[in-house]
Amino acid sequence: MTEIPEATTAAPTTATDPESQGRALLRTLKVWDTELPALDPAAVPAEPLPLFWQWFVEVAQAGQVEPHTMSLATADETGRPDVRTIMLHDVDAAGWHFGSHAGSAKGRQLAARPEAALGFYWPAQGRQVRVRGRVTAAGPAESRADLARRSPGALASALVGRQSEVLPSYEDLVAASEAAWQRAQAEPDAPAPSWTLYVLAPEEVEFFQGDARRRHVRLRYRRAADGSWARELLWP
Repeated sequence: MTEIPEATTAAPTTATDPESQGRALLRTLKVWDTELPALDPAAVPAEPLPLFWQWFVEVAQAGQVEPHTMSLATADETGRPDVRTIMLHDVDAAGWHFGSHAGSAKGRQLAARPEAALGFYWPAQGRQVRVRGRVTAAGPAESRADLARRSPGALASALVGRQSEVLPSYEDLVAASEAAWQRAQAEPDAPAPSWTLYVLAPEEVEFFQGDARRRHVRLRYRRAADGSWARELLWP
């Protein structure tokens, strides 16, 4: 896991172009401007799932905005990498759950190469979690149940569909979205056939706890052939 660079102090700039302003600002930004918790590797659970939920609750209570957002990295059929930010739907013994359209870019990539990586960054407590593993698509019943548990806005978005396709104009999106919202309100159980629930079964889960003196703790869980978990520390 890449260490976040330490902030430095730069002299103010009088430049007005966005690039110069942005570069000057980049060198003055603070990192983890808060007291960070500690991670005792000797006191962690035998499996990663309990620690993930513990951290999730703690960062939410610490004020982390949208702790359920995560980066999803995939690769297409030629091996070119791709990444985007999506929402976590659940985590259980089967793995980390998220949803998308089967025909979207990530849906097509997962069909071609059913392996992926997830990344959570929670700066409120200087924490990161990385997950790698194989991804499977749930069946229609599970996918529909997943969508039913979400908001009317999520249903409306799913009913619009056509994710990742070229959009002729923004007006086309407005018209399609308005129609989808009306249908979602009138038919809360309306089907969205392309909506798919995906589950990433973890093979590796890494927990990163930042430290003010840069003695970061990196704890990695690796799944063994018998299904048990091995734990190891990594140099930061």
